[in-house]
Amino acid sequence: MSALMQATALVGRPVVTLAGDEIGQVKDVVYTVADGRVTGFTLAGRGLLAGPLRRALPWAGVHAVGPDAVMIRDEDVFTDRDELAERTELRDHNLIGGTVLTEGGTALGTVDDVVLDIGASADVVGYRLVTSEAIPPAGRSVLLPLPGKVAASGEALVVPESVAGLVVDDLAEFTAAVRSVRSVPEGERSCA
Repeated sequence: MSALMQATALVGRPVVTLAGDEIGQVKDVVYTVADGRVTGFTLAGRGLLAGPLRRALPWAGVHAVGPDAVMIRDEDVFTDRDELAERTELRDHNLIGGTVLTEGGTALGTVDDVVLDIGASADVVGYRLVTSEAIPPAGRSVLLPLPGKVAASGEALVVPESVAGLVVDDLAEFTAAVRSVRSVPEGERSCA
């Protein structure tokens, strides 16, 4: 793994060219649930009253994701926001607030954030969720590692039954939990 970060930590982060021009800020992280890969970011203008921009930043246009800014080569890397949404087939899907269900039908909680592994690519490796009664005590925040593929809609995320026992409380434990769940051969995983 490269660097783990929660997707909400990227929201509001400035997008800056290598020449030092601040172009806007990250509005949303866009990713495909099926393969767990970030495809890019929608953007907003900078400032309190700035709204969404019509252009988006595809992941291929990202030079680096730093602690204080998302760096791009220049403004030629942008694409149309609707084109990015169509490529990801997620136009109306937002998993934040969605229910996490096991394949057996147990509600584990609700999605509170997405955990990303940022490196040459940006991969979804898990979710932060607020637990239900199924993971006592209810209402606490935990991290749920995921296998490479899961099933999801705009309302629910369906995970293999085995993942429920791998929830952890912090990012330090999370790295080992991700390695554990991803060490199971893909043919033996459910939800693939």
